[in-house]
Amino acid sequence: MTTQITTLTSHETAIRRGRLLEYLSVAWMVVEAAVGIASGILAGSIALVGFGADSVIEIFSSAVLLWRLREGSMGQEREHAALKLVGVSFFALAAYVTFGAIRDLALHHRPEVSYIGITLAVVALVGMPLLARTKRRVAASLQSRAMHADSRQSDFCAYLSGILLAGLILNAFFRWWWADPAAALVMVVLMLREGVQAFRGETCCNSTPASNQAMPLTDSAPHADCCNPADPLAF
Repeated sequence: MTTQITTLTSHETAIRRGRLLEYLSVAWMVVEAAVGIASGILAGSIALVGFGADSVIEIFSSAVLLWRLREGSMGQEREHAALKLVGVSFFALAAYVTFGAIRDLALHHRPEVSYIGITLAVVALVGMPLLARTKRRVAASLQSRAMHADSRQSDFCAYLSGILLAGLILNAFFRWWWADPAAALVMVVLMLREGVQAFRGETCCNSTPASNQAMPLTDSAPHADCCNPADPLAF
């Protein structure tokens, strides 16, 4: 009896921690989107605007996950429709960033130095991997494939922030004006990849598992079988 109570208490603690992480993610993405887009427009940086606009898509993606986790299940049709919308949003953003980057390269547009953008990129580059790692730990304790998949979005944000930081620093300290649109074009590759995965309805699984046996969701095995049919979709 005592063991059951202890297990239940630990599970409830993990649930609260998991939901807190998701709400923190949404809150940070709101700040990231607002600061990124505003500072990008002021500096004339297509990479910074693209980074901020990507955060808007991530807000929607995280909101879908929270809805799914709180309601227990969205239903397959509604979930697939939401994922397709996320995918289309990534495609639209990739098209916009591509157009802006090619335009800036053709016109030799020189963006202004944005120390706010550099600070934003540094914070995201440091914080997002830590957030992703924490999400995977909670996902492992809850056996939640939804949260494990969401941890990849935090990793994705870290990749984008690293690319953004490189472009901003090269422009700020070496005056390599082309580094900003070049960084934006590199971002487009990642945006298209995420868009394809979302449109196909892919989450944490890249292939059909060989068996239905559950495997632990650990940091050392980020692509483990987290799509076990018995695995709960909700906290």
